[in-house]
Amino acid sequence: MPTLDDILEHIGEFDLFQKRAFFVLCLLSASFTPIYVGVVFLGFSPEHRCLSPGVAELSSRCGWSLEEELNYTVPEQGRHGESLSSQCRRYNVDWNTTGLSCTNPLENFTGYGNRSSIPLTPCQDGWVYDSSGSSIVTQFNLVCEDSWKLDLFQSCVNIGFFIGSLSIGYIADRFGRKLCLLITILVNSISGVLMAFAPSYMWMLIYRFIQGLVSKGGWLTGYVLITEFVGLSYRRTVGIVYQVAFSVGLLVLSAIAYMIPHWRWLQLTVTLPNFFFLLYYWCLPESPRWLIAQQRNDKAMKIINRIAKGNGKKVPPSLQSLNPEEEDGEKLSPSFLDLVRTPQIRKHTLILMYTWFTSSVLYQGLIMHMGIAGGNIYLDFFYSALVEFPAALILILTVDRIGRRYPWAAANLVAGAACLLTAFIPDTVVGLIDGGLVLLLPETKGKTLPETIEDAENMHRQRKRKKEVIYLHVSTTEVAPN
Repeated sequence: MPTLDDILEHIGEFDLFQKRAFFVLCLLSASFTPIYVGVVFLGFSPEHRCLSPGVAELSSRCGWSLEEELNYTVPEQGRHGESLSSQCRRYNVDWNTTGLSCTNPLENFTGYGNRSSIPLTPCQDGWVYDSSGSSIVTQFNLVCEDSWKLDLFQSCVNIGFFIGSLSIGYIADRFGRKLCLLITILVNSISGVLMAFAPSYMWMLIYRFIQGLVSKGGWLTGYVLITEFVGLSYRRTVGIVYQVAFSVGLLVLSAIAYMIPHWRWLQLTVTLPNFFFLLYYWCLPESPRWLIAQQRNDKAMKIINRIAKGNGKKVPPSLQSLNPEEEDGEKLSPSFLDLVRTPQIRKHTLILMYTWFTSSVLYQGLIMHMGIAGGNIYLDFFYSALVEFPAALILILTVDRIGRRYPWAAANLVAGAACLLTAFIPDTVVGLIDGGLVLLLPETKGKTLPETIEDAENMHRQRKRKKEVIYLHVSTTEVAPN
């Protein structure tokens, strides 16, 4: 019986219908950016200092400039062995005392020989932030002793990514790509809007966790869906360009964040467009490859005919029939144990889990570093996004000539070596190990997409491209004997 790839060769492997589906799914890929790296802008930490009651009134009476006010009333950075004392400590004095001098107000406090002997106290009355906008840091005072809460904010997203990638992947295999995609879009949109109106830090964490729970799984579902729509020769291109759409989202995010420096409005702006993705219910069909795997061949054939009609072609009569009785064996239900049940898939699963982990650690680590490195955060973010486009071009030019494994391994080795040379942090050695492990994966260049556990298990044994097969439809009529 012909496979879906055989049929796509006749009705179009990447024609008008697939291009339209690919475009709308690329929009979904770009919209994932604010969740994955949005903390750079949502959690931006501006320069800050303790709010000291009475300082504003004294500064107004004395006519101080901002520089003079900081010089007279804020502890010097680095004194008492504390590098952040000017941000997290203030002088333990009463600035409402009458008769304070405007030229050296601290000398009016008797009992202190000099400024360095004045005791410091934590910021009990809040902070003053040198920023015209707002972020979750300024909203919930995630600084000094509470600075760890910003890391917890991003950790909740990553925990959601981890749980969601497993659970959403199972749902997509069990109930279909389209249903899974629509559910994740709906939940992501609602939780994103609720986060924009979160009344407290705890509620913000809950809503962000929910976004992480569904968004990464939804992004991966879109990736799987488009690769199952196109033919073998276009699979690598759409996979790369789908991720290039994510890079485009980085550029758009930096521009929006620059124009909207207030985190609640920014969160609302990048979330509301997600509701339009619910229109995908009418734009995208279910994956015919998934339907065939579920032995729902009649519905798969209807979608194949829809693809053919959208491409202005017709399915040849010899390929019109997908008979369920010709399928061998019974329909199998997917299980997490399938990932570790057989030796080859178990090895591939562990390597891929490690390489996804290391890639995420290195990528998010570099992105997060921009938020604390100083400089113009918007331009730094924009430039870092531009670097991803040459990388995608290199991949497109090399994967069909060299294969998948060697460019992937080389990229991981270079990334690990660059981080190691830049900061000499031992943790970046994981990137170097990642580059070596990738070489243990099977090469997928020119190979058909595996559709069963057995196909995936035997991928390392495939050596040649699939030979072309011509399917003939023979009609016979019975002739009555004389």
